[in-house]
Amino acid sequence: MGLLLVSETRLLLLAVFGWCLGEVVAIGEESNEFTFLLQPGKSDCFFQRAIENGTMEVEYQVIGGAGMDVDFTILNPEGIPMIAETRRSDGVHVVETTVDGDYQVCFDNSFSHFSEKMVFFELYVEGERGDVGGEEEWAGLEEVDENMVQYKLEDIREYMDSVHKRLERSRQMQTVLRAFEARDRNLLEDNLWRVSFWSCASMLVMLCVAFTQVFTVRKLFDEKRRVCT
Repeated sequence: MGLLLVSETRLLLLAVFGWCLGEVVAIGEESNEFTFLLQPGKSDCFFQRAIENGTMEVEYQVIGGAGMDVDFTILNPEGIPMIAETRRSDGVHVVETTVDGDYQVCFDNSFSHFSEKMVFFELYVEGERGDVGGEEEWAGLEEVDENMVQYKLEDIREYMDSVHKRLERSRQMQTVLRAFEARDRNLLEDNLWRVSFWSCASMLVMLCVAFTQVFTVRKLFDEKRRVCT
């Protein structure tokens, strides 16, 4: 009985390890994060492969640069705009990929002639059933004798899929919060520079006015008048 329990535990651990290993590879292929510098007067486009009847989620934020805004567009493989926004600082869009092919995610800064923008965006692509890992990770595990395993493989897979989706959503939220923090930090540093500059300028003006007043008053009292006798 003890030997049977050890065997069941090993099989369960192997199943979980194989699923997790497949999920690690799948996450690297299906979820991408980028932070890039968008030059003034230019636009940059990125391509993401998506399958038919799938889902593509795009989230972007402008975390640096004057104005904190860009033009955002998503084009399907036929070049038809699906999402188009003008002068936005952030956005979240979920697109149903009805056509199999390469989708374009474009950021445009052509309206700004002097200021460059730092942009962060994340792409997350799911298949038709929302299963990132696919069926191939479980193909070999279904051949295990059911008498040796007390738990059903489908139940384990359902629980692990639920945990994976929740962890993936948590990771996305943490990434978004880091982007918000970077944007707020850049904004605070920019405002700090402005406040420091104008404070120094005001201080210099006040000192000049004070020295001018002291010099004028002293000149009035230092004037020697001639007294006729």
